[in-house]
Amino acid sequence: MTGGSSGIGLAIARMLREQGFELTLAARRPDKLEAAAQEIGALAVPADVAKEDDCRRVVAEHGDRYGRLDVLVNSAGVGFAGSVDDLPTKRLDLQLDVNLRGLMLVTAAALPLLREARGLIVNLASIAGTIPTPLLPVYGAAKAGVIAFTNSLNRAEQDHGVRATALSPGFVATPMTEWNELPAEEMIQPQDCAEVVRLLLRLSPRARIPHLVIERVVARPS
Repeated sequence: MTGGSSGIGLAIARMLREQGFELTLAARRPDKLEAAAQEIGALAVPADVAKEDDCRRVVAEHGDRYGRLDVLVNSAGVGFAGSVDDLPTKRLDLQLDVNLRGLMLVTAAALPLLREARGLIVNLASIAGTIPTPLLPVYGAAKAGVIAFTNSLNRAEQDHGVRATALSPGFVATPMTEWNELPAEEMIQPQDCAEVVRLLLRLSPRARIPHLVIERVVARPS
């Protein structure tokens, strides 16, 4: 699992551990990663998915430790708010590299193991990839690419029994959305995303959900 040290990724990791899965967590910050891995008894692999070698190493270390891969969760993500003409090229590249390119590279490396297990891929997209997002233009474009890539994966891998779902939540109460003025209690919770993944695990091998949107409920003033 990439992006497994906090937020949505960690919530999903906790749920998978409850379900009896042996886990590998990958993230950039070794301190947060080690703390999360120790909490749930997972293998910690410090990695930056913007780097091709790190993407392949995460999968290789998981395979060496466990010998199989039943569920791949691509949860690593980064976003910067602002209009596209104000966005430094470095920040543009980073969003594409982490949110889309890295996700593709990890998936490509993992496919041989996933085919053996007839496994499940969960790609964290975003509601920003489904609607116009003027303040998140590159992030939204990258997440739209994740959705398109997931749909293509399903067609390409169906003979191997590999299924993929793009999960597109609205604002989730994580460190990544702290810039938003919404109170955390009014946002979607990371555990909500984990419960959706739990549902995916309960489907028969003949069923798949290519794309799933989680909307935030907006309460009207009483």
